[in-house]
Amino acid sequence: MKNLSIYSWNVNGIRAVHRKDQFMPFIQKHKPDILCLQETKAHQNQSEVDLPDYEEYWHSAERPGYSGTAIFTKVKPVSITLGLPETLKKKYKLDADSYGDPSKEGRVITAEFTDFYLVCVYTPNTKRDLSRLSLRYKQWDPAFLEFIKQLDKKKPVITCGDFNAAHTADDLANPKENEKNAGFTEEERKGVDKILKAGFIDTFRKFTPEGNGFYTWWTHWRNARERNIGWRIDYFFASKKLDKKIKKAEIHHDVFGSDHCPVSLTLSL
Repeated sequence: MKNLSIYSWNVNGIRAVHRKDQFMPFIQKHKPDILCLQETKAHQNQSEVDLPDYEEYWHSAERPGYSGTAIFTKVKPVSITLGLPETLKKKYKLDADSYGDPSKEGRVITAEFTDFYLVCVYTPNTKRDLSRLSLRYKQWDPAFLEFIKQLDKKKPVITCGDFNAAHTADDLANPKENEKNAGFTEEERKGVDKILKAGFIDTFRKFTPEGNGFYTWWTHWRNARERNIGWRIDYFFASKKLDKKIKKAEIHHDVFGSDHCPVSLTLSL
């Protein structure tokens, strides 16, 4: 039996976090076996990050400097898949969003390993005016859920990333003031509910079932991070089949360089 550490971080631009001299110190200190990134905002050939111990797999958005996901891994995967299956994109009409086609935004990358699938996701934000709420609730969330359920029939699934939603009132500092705001609408919260009802574990809440103050994202306004006025919108969800193998789930609030901090999961395999 050995431990496997998986980290997830919305870096809000891999080039930016690297220029701030925050990325390499994070890698050197935490030494993740597998690292999932969201909002890379770059193609692989645009990144100055050099990690010779890792294989890199990127899914970049067609639009320059926008969105994007990547997986850096010391463990060689069996296979890599970019995006959602064409059948699901057609079924849920994911190319029909008037605000842009989310299937062209590099939002999902899946690595198949011997014992599990790892799905890194950067979920579409509903936008401040909620103009993408319908896309999120009626198209993206059901398509993504069906995708991970399909994978789970083959082998256990771990999905991680920025889900752009706080699940419960414990997951943000000011729930009452944000009840109808992007990231805490009833529809977005139901999306997380459905992941849990489908048999996936919110791994952080496995170890910390109650309580607030545990956040992964802070606005740049009004010293929100220093005051810990934040939101928990970055998650690791895992198949219940993996429950006994999950040893730790942590939030690394002391890592800077982005408006998000990394989250991690430790498995015993």
